[in-house]
Amino acid sequence: MTAVVFVHGTGVREPGLSALVARVTAGLAAQRDGLRVVSYAWGAAHGATLAAGGASLPPLSGTTRGLGEGPAGPAPGDGTAAAWAALYADPYAELALAAAGSGPAVERPPGSVPPQQCIRALLTALAARGDTPAAELGPGLARAATDLASHPLLAPAADALDPADLAALAARSLTARLTADALDADSPLVPVGATRDAVTGRIAEALGAPPHGSERGLRSYLLRTAGAVATRAVERRRRALTEAAHPAAGDILRYLSRGAAFRDGLRTLVAGLEPPVAVVGHSLGGIIALDTLVSARLPQVRLLVTAGSQGPFLYESGSLPSLEHPAPLPSHVPAWLNLYDPRDLLGYLGAGLFPGRVTDVAVDSGQPFPAAHSAYWTNPAVYRHIVDRLP
Repeated sequence: MTAVVFVHGTGVREPGLSALVARVTAGLAAQRDGLRVVSYAWGAAHGATLAAGGASLPPLSGTTRGLGEGPAGPAPGDGTAAAWAALYADPYAELALAAAGSGPAVERPPGSVPPQQCIRALLTALAARGDTPAAELGPGLARAATDLASHPLLAPAADALDPADLAALAARSLTARLTADALDADSPLVPVGATRDAVTGRIAEALGAPPHGSERGLRSYLLRTAGAVATRAVERRRRALTEAAHPAAGDILRYLSRGAAFRDGLRTLVAGLEPPVAVVGHSLGGIIALDTLVSARLPQVRLLVTAGSQGPFLYESGSLPSLEHPAPLPSHVPAWLNLYDPRDLLGYLGAGLFPGRVTDVAVDSGQPFPAAHSAYWTNPAVYRHIVDRLP
């Protein structure tokens, strides 16, 4: 009877682990009878915990805590930060919201200037000044202003807003575009919020807003929609970390600094099984499995399967504990099937690093990242590929 050792990924603890193993067992059984699934529950034995109850974590975003006090209410400006986060992700998000609120076209008096014509002229004039008006944010203002002037949503947004609100919205869009470009370029210097707001104010005035007009309309648009959603998402994520319910980052750091115990545990488990054995690892579990098989010969293991794993990336970047590039994969490592979802940003390829030793196979869950990283074990194609290669 083939034994399949399942090595879970980061942050998995009970009761989630039992549900995951049950799903993997059912998925394999649907493809082939007689398989024995054995779980390596490294998270409970060696995974990260917040030993002091989270004393190292700052208070929840948007709360203040005094000595001996519990969480307080939201701090001012929290939603504003979340709204800016939404704009960094899509600098035209607020423009789209404003355009969606525009009414049907109305007939204008003869000789009147359409609102979009005014803002486009101001954006063109701003572009002619180059990057100077937003020098603190980095290059690109001229290009961003030109792109905004030609954006198809600018006209309906201009019909929906008064000129001052439109100027403030356009300024925020330009500021967000420059900041997003800096983040995309991995700039080590991103201005603080006060500098960002000052630049936004200057741009807004150049586009026709009165002084200190950069905040006009922000609460009524982004904070009411995308900003509020972003705030809730951030709070949920931080709460999970604070309560040690999702110690994913800690698991990775702990493995890379104290991984011997993880590998020893898997080695001991495999040594007690009758061959043939397949080791299947997800995410960090794939790294643990690969490292274990590289560092010690385990003749029982006939197949290594990794899904959504960073092992190839760690090897290429010189961070895999057991093997440093360009050292070849040891001959005792068994056949290696590496499954990855093209939308999973945490799944990497191994065939180009170890020619003839790794088979990379794409499996599409139809989910975006990060959901794609957790969708392998509900994808029937994953089990078909594994079973096709089991001894």
